[in-house]
Amino acid sequence: MSGEIKNRKFTEFLASRDTFRVYMGKRLLFASSKERLLPLLEYMDNFLPYAAGVIVFDRVVGNAAALLLKKILCREVYSELGSETAIKTLLSSGIDYHFNKTVPYIENDSRQDMCPMEKLSLGKSPEEFYGLLKKRNC
Repeated sequence: MSGEIKNRKFTEFLASRDTFRVYMGKRLLFASSKERLLPLLEYMDNFLPYAAGVIVFDRVVGNAAALLLKKILCREVYSELGSETAIKTLLSSGIDYHFNKTVPYIENDSRQDMCPMEKLSLGKSPEEFYGLLKKRNC
């Protein structure tokens, strides 16, 4: 998919009610309007083995999502909002990222502290973090 097509698809995504989309080339593999990490986890549960090189559009990408994006073999991610901790994980994973806005970390709902999933993900490998989520039944 060319850069122009990806930008057009991202604009369409932002105008939609979807919170998460996964593309393989120009083909839409998965879309969801669920919140937080739920769409990504649903994709993970339903698309094994993962198609290498997918492009993901997500509303918010923190370190938690970045770790899971590595696990699903994502090649590139587009988001309205991303965290600096996510950028470090994405760079070390070889995943290209495009964020409209970058913040130090993803905040919790009250905006008084770090998002619990962002906190839980720090210092974890994708496998460790995914295992913790499965134990919590997220």
